[in-house]
Amino acid sequence: MRSALLAIRSGALFDSVSGSLLPDPVVIVDGGTIVSVGSGTPVPPHARVVDLPGATLLPGLIDTHAHLAFDAGADPVSALAARDEEQVLAAMAAAARTALLGGVTTVRDLGDLHYLSLRLRGREDLPTIVAAGPPITTPGGHCHFLGGAVEASGNAVRAAVADRAGRGADVVKVMASGGRMTPGTRMEQSQFPPAVLRALVDEAHRRGLPVVAHAHGTASIRESLDAGVDGLEHVTFWSADGVDEPGDLIGRIGRSRVPVGIVAGNAPVPGAVTSPAVRERTPRIIANFRGLHEAGARLLVGTDAGIEVSKPHDVLPYAIAQASDVVLGPVGALRSATSVAAAACGLAGSKGRLAAGFDADVLAVDGNPLTDPVALRRVRAVFARGQAVAAGR
Repeated sequence: MRSALLAIRSGALFDSVSGSLLPDPVVIVDGGTIVSVGSGTPVPPHARVVDLPGATLLPGLIDTHAHLAFDAGADPVSALAARDEEQVLAAMAAAARTALLGGVTTVRDLGDLHYLSLRLRGREDLPTIVAAGPPITTPGGHCHFLGGAVEASGNAVRAAVADRAGRGADVVKVMASGGRMTPGTRMEQSQFPPAVLRALVDEAHRRGLPVVAHAHGTASIRESLDAGVDGLEHVTFWSADGVDEPGDLIGRIGRSRVPVGIVAGNAPVPGAVTSPAVRERTPRIIANFRGLHEAGARLLVGTDAGIEVSKPHDVLPYAIAQASDVVLGPVGALRSATSVAAAACGLAGSKGRLAAGFDADVLAVDGNPLTDPVALRRVRAVFARGQAVAAGR
């Protein structure tokens, strides 16, 4: 029997393409798909109506950089090691549910343990999950404990990509540089020789998979861009004692249109302290992000959710507010976590917009997020693929 239509009415709707607000919207949903969006349009007979007066409707948010396997605790790596696989899977599902209740209806998991995120895809009680599996890294390299370490050779990385393709991963994540949470690695140092990185990207593209590179150091950013990656994360131009001058890379990245994840967002946590290395470099990093924005780079707002106590899995609204304040402005930040994010995740035809033919992923918040960033944390309702999953917090 055909399910009844759903009509969602509210005070305003954010158009993630034009950046404007539509007054008195009526969103009609059939099953998991939006069939029409209009202003003050009549509700079809027999449709079930959800009235949300004073609320603003937005596309469900997309966190383009999360790690469901990390628990956002004081020591997520040790906590992960202490759990068996089924316990990790259950914790990942709980993390994904936390994200969903906060309005994040799509999560791109850019590094899990033993491909567990692939097992969570398709669950009706969770966000849509775009899964990378374990990130490809070097022996002892950044996040090697997730199970993706391989020798730094062309044959080894090609085999690693083939394994991910065979298991059905949606994207390949490569650790092109070291990272802060892995002792023994350095953020300014590249992990793979350029020829090996090119072999990895070539193999992924041959198999129809995009590649996203974790790249902090200037050399790793350049090498990833030269290799033809489809996404760059962090892009801090980190050096041993500060932040490098980007040189020609700002313009190159802007012209390439390769999406750049400006990983942001920290929820307020009593006693949480930003590391001195990060705090000292932040002004220069922000200045470079502004330069990228001015050069026309496609900037995404992701979070690295799970990696520390200030990054719970529903931290994305804080990241959007931060990106709005320092780089993108309110409209740009919201677009970067909706329509721009959907395109970067290969979901431009189904996610990131409230429009006919798109998935019925809908976030309703109290207030106007274009003038009040805190509104994103005042959740009135969340719908994922047309199903109500949250009625407010």
